Amino acid sequence: MAKKKGRGPKGQKSGGRDDAAWDRTDVIEREHMRNERLEKYYKAQNILPDDEWEPFLETLKNPLPTTFRVAGSRQAARLLNDTIKDVHVPHLGGVIFEGEAVSPPQQIPWYPEGLAWQFNVSKKVLRKSPEFKKFHSFLVFETEVGNVSRQEAVSMLPPLFLEVEPHHRVIDMCAAPGSKTAQLLEALHANDTITSSSIPSGLLIANDSDYKRTHLLIHQSARLPSPALMVTNLDASIFPAIKIPSEQTTFPEHTKARIAAKRQYQLMFDRILCDVPCSGDGTLRKNPGIWKHWSPMDGNGLHSLQLRILQRAMRMLKKGGRIVYSTCSLNPVENEAVVAAALKSIPGFELVDMSDHLPGLIHRPGLTVWKPSVTKEINTDFATYEDYIQSLDESQRSSSKMLESHWPPPATEAERLHLTRCLRIYPHLQDTGGFFVAILQKKPPVKAASTPTASKESPSADVVEDLEKSDVKKPKLDTDAQTAQPADVPTGEEPEEEALEDTVDEAATPMEVEQPTSASASEPKIRFKKGKTAEGASAHFKENPYTFIEPDDPIIKACVENFDLSPDFPGSNMLVRNSIGDTVRSLYMVNDIVKSIIKHNDYARIRLMTAGTKVFGKQEGTEAKREGNETHFRVLAEGLPVVLPFVGPKAVVHADFAALKILMEAYYPLTSGFADPFRSMIEAKPNGSYVVRFQPGQLGNAT
Repeated sequence: MAKKKGRGPKGQKSGGRDDAAWDRTDVIEREHMRNERLEKYYKAQNILPDDEWEPFLETLKNPLPTTFRVAGSRQAARLLNDTIKDVHVPHLGGVIFEGEAVSPPQQIPWYPEGLAWQFNVSKKVLRKSPEFKKFHSFLVFETEVGNVSRQEAVSMLPPLFLEVEPHHRVIDMCAAPGSKTAQLLEALHANDTITSSSIPSGLLIANDSDYKRTHLLIHQSARLPSPALMVTNLDASIFPAIKIPSEQTTFPEHTKARIAAKRQYQLMFDRILCDVPCSGDGTLRKNPGIWKHWSPMDGNGLHSLQLRILQRAMRMLKKGGRIVYSTCSLNPVENEAVVAAALKSIPGFELVDMSDHLPGLIHRPGLTVWKPSVTKEINTDFATYEDYIQSLDESQRSSSKMLESHWPPPATEAERLHLTRCLRIYPHLQDTGGFFVAILQKKPPVKAASTPTASKESPSADVVEDLEKSDVKKPKLDTDAQTAQPADVPTGEEPEEEALEDTVDEAATPMEVEQPTSASASEPKIRFKKGKTAEGASAHFKENPYTFIEPDDPIIKACVENFDLSPDFPGSNMLVRNSIGDTVRSLYMVNDIVKSIIKHNDYARIRLMTAGTKVFGKQEGTEAKREGNETHFRVLAEGLPVVLPFVGPKAVVHADFAALKILMEAYYPLTSGFADPFRSMIEAKPNGSYVVRFQPGQLGNAT
């Protein structure tokens, strides 16, 4: 889910000794689950009809059902899902516990291919019912090996609306802890088989501003190793432009010469996920501590950050690309207000109607009218921002935290923006958490029949506004639409890529990234300079560098020979993460676009935490360290699916079910413990690392 705002200074919790107790589900009685401010605020917003208000509140007080998703490659996921459906669920049908029937797990009706499940049983049943205890142990084991992902149902929605394909370039702006990132990776690897992984031509950048949470993100994504993955540690609202060499060799007729001559362009994305930090009141069912401290000012305070993140995403999106903006909040100030302000500030975008995309999902349309509260005690008396400002003394206006974008646009403008195309998920509709989703699309380019003169009179967002120059210097928090000014390329005839700093010398000029301001403040600028880290952001970045090694390097040549790797093995895409002079212990593999990004960007400037997947590791055993012995590299378990399609027959040995049983049961099996022909085969092989293929079979009751 999206991350909640901290309470108190620097995000720390504030309050007395009872706060810890309030944050524990098991010590909050149902009668204590109430908050007058919350009820008054949301009744003022008219988020639901009167006859649904009580069911809504009652559902908020119930614990969430357990939900999980079958993860991994599609083929493997289908096999495991069939096992759950055909073996475990029938075994759980008709269970009686303490005289009451317990419902078995059920498939979530809207999740594609039925790969997500939900069951609603108490912890007591899981601990004491033999049938559910066994099923719970099965889920724990499959979760540990990465075949199952424990994930709240509504949290699964944003990646499904993105519709990622293997060739897409994707960024998850606020990715930790990584459950949605895992879904995006699975979509990128849609062509994987049960035993081997594809190398997609696309890209996934998983970004999070919290350094510690990026390590959790890396751990989560390791369950599906991918050469197409990069993890960065940046503030999403000022995510820097990433440079790539020009991939375009032909240009439209009217393209300016200096645009066609550019050698570096900004990387633009096909799909962007903005699951932004939010107040989190949609998670009341699993975070009951919110009942005690909820305040409308949490959402008010996060509004500008959420808007900046969405605006930054809009500037990094390709023509025809898609953004999914989501929160686990029900507050319109964090939802429709952010979307409306973003659409008004950057032209050329539209909300997409995907209300029928997931048959079986029950949702409500976005709001077009809402009433911000200007105080903690719920004051929603001001119909417009102007009314509010006029109520303040002259001396108070400059220090007000409320912005014009907190208020809804006029009715005609709200209709033009199609805010009803947003999706609101309420807990009582399908026994879930609360959630908000908006799908934005950058309008595809239209072949202009007009002259260049006419084009200048109707600028659009497709022009090179992504250069992060003139238009991003303007504050975007007011509700007046500010039209981006065209740069060097006429509308509808610009190149597919976005030129970086095309009017100035790239090496000498900093890149300016948008920072919001209030009406009275001067606009701060954060600059990234070539070869330097971001001011205040990357000064203490201490991750190891990324160094590509040549395909004719002795280490690569030895791996190619030892594993009989095919000629199409991407040896030029192998990198090491060592300080100069250190012994090489691990080799990483990336795809072509990741390699291009690493080679053309300062890894410290983009705060690159990891890239690609680790495939080979140096053999560190005693035998390998003896003087005179040749250094061996072994295929790592996490890298095997990526390397396997290239491994030749010389590095593969075949075995039966009995050999697999010995390998799984013995810590250090001896060759003498195996039966022929496997024993003779491995005794004849020289020392080294091999891939063992097991033939399907049966041994006792196991298959």
